[in-house]
Amino acid sequence: MTEVPVHDWGDLELPLGDKKESFRWIRKALQKILASKKFPILLGGDHLVTLPIIEEVFRVCPDLHLIHIDAHTDLREDYLGETHSHSTVMKKVLDVLGQGRLFQLGIRSGTEEEFQRAKKAKSIVSLNEPSLKSLVRRLKGKPVYLSLDLDVIDPGYLPGVGTPEPGGLTFAECLSLLKSLQSLNVIGFDIVELTPDYDPTQISSITASVILREMILTFCHPSKL
Repeated sequence: MTEVPVHDWGDLELPLGDKKESFRWIRKALQKILASKKFPILLGGDHLVTLPIIEEVFRVCPDLHLIHIDAHTDLREDYLGETHSHSTVMKKVLDVLGQGRLFQLGIRSGTEEEFQRAKKAKSIVSLNEPSLKSLVRRLKGKPVYLSLDLDVIDPGYLPGVGTPEPGGLTFAECLSLLKSLQSLNVIGFDIVELTPDYDPTQISSITASVILREMILTFCHPSKL
């Protein structure tokens, strides 16, 4: 069995309600990780944290591609008047990366405007085997960042998320999906939207921790560390 060395840098205490300052702190922390040539693994609540992460990784890796695994498109222009939100994060990411760099898996919810935007960007990829194999061929050798929103999993298996959406993947299907991407040149990933207080059984937290372990074993190859 291959051992994977992991270092926990601890929590980043973000200033509540101050998005601009929170983004600055996230970027600063990520700069340290990237400067030390480490494989970044970030765990977040609100999916908006992925935006400053992508901006910073893109700064040092201009050929970056993003695989976004989620129940929701997150491609809104604004949400309740906010242009920076968990519902707009992938629209902002698309603005950063440009067309042809965003690939969305597991999507089952969004507005008509979002699906039109996704259609134009050709970002949504079916979970059937031929589509996934085609995606892997297309991204072969390219730097890929993964962003996993836990609400891609059916709330019957993992209810403790900010925006649960029925009809999602089982735990086993989620692991199978991740394994299908194993050969990609994944250079970092995040797992977001866990909301432990919404699940007093703690099943969601336990499931999320196992997914984290499996993603480390799947994507953190010793050659990258």
